[in-house]
Amino acid sequence: MTKREVKKKANVEQIQQILEEEHKIRQAFKDKNWAEIKSSDSWVIFKVMSEFVEGFEKMAKIGPCVTIFGSARVKPNNPYYKMAEEIAERLVQQGYGVITGGGPGIMEAGNKGAHKAGGKSVGLNIYLPHEQKGNIYIDADKLITFDYFFVRKVIFVKYSQGFIVMPGGFGTLDEISEALTLIQTKKIGRFPIVMVGKKFWAGMIEWFKKTLVNEGMIHEEDLDLFNLVDTPEEAVAVIDEFYGKYLLSPNF
Repeated sequence: MTKREVKKKANVEQIQQILEEEHKIRQAFKDKNWAEIKSSDSWVIFKVMSEFVEGFEKMAKIGPCVTIFGSARVKPNNPYYKMAEEIAERLVQQGYGVITGGGPGIMEAGNKGAHKAGGKSVGLNIYLPHEQKGNIYIDADKLITFDYFFVRKVIFVKYSQGFIVMPGGFGTLDEISEALTLIQTKKIGRFPIVMVGKKFWAGMIEWFKKTLVNEGMIHEEDLDLFNLVDTPEEAVAVIDEFYGKYLLSPNF
């Protein structure tokens, strides 16, 4: 394919994407009759139910696991990728399984480390426009692919004994916000949240302190809901020390 053909194809794809976005926006304002609403909503309800059922059935006997969140865009030669891989290995050596979002980048690194160490390697994948596929390091019987982000997040939270948060973008911020909110509001137990990369997270933490705390949006003690570390050893130590306080080990 020539450069001209490649460029033409890219332009066509861009136009199609714009048209699809416009169609979605217009559909949101379109009046629907009762039959259309009932038909559409009923299908969604059953699809959501099926995703919950599959998630609960596959994860029910998974055992103690720690979820690793982080960017899908990180390449294998990136230091964060290598750190995530090492963290996953260490978690398995301590008796935990590893759960990730099932895709590339940090998620792949987490599954790779768990797989290399011979532990449980779980992938909660999701259908995306760019067709994210489950990475090759997920156990064959522990890959679930979702249509709905909110169902996937419920499964993450329900079956994790802790959260390791590597550097990432909007998706990672969404996931850590979900976990922090549920713990802050006591909807789930106070499981350990470990943010890895002091330099990466520094600006956000400073904003938490200077803006959220100072303006009364959160309490100062809410800053104790997470730990900030720089190394794989420190990350796994936080998980172990947390459960050590309750005399619990990974086979609890």
